[in-house]
Amino acid sequence: MSQATDSLIEYPSDFPIKVMGIMQETFAETMVEVVRLHDPTFHAGKMEMRASSNGTYLSLTITVRATSREQLDNLYRALSSHPMVKVVL
Repeated sequence: MSQATDSLIEYPSDFPIKVMGIMQETFAETMVEVVRLHDPTFHAGKMEMRASSNGTYLSLTITVRATSREQLDNLYRALSSHPMVKVVL
């Protein structure tokens, strides 16, 4: 094994992130903008949307091109701290 590697992820790779928030018209579009700051190759075709059964929440599965642990950490922080986001997995 190479030098102490804390990551189980091989870079670069496609990495799914689940983002959930209150259902609102601009939620998905806003999340695409946040993700593009960290993965300029990202496009909406790499995103799946699913509304909760009562339509209160929207869940997005966003598949990013992960190039480093630092990139994923920064993206996770940006999504988690966004006021529209309730949960990031």
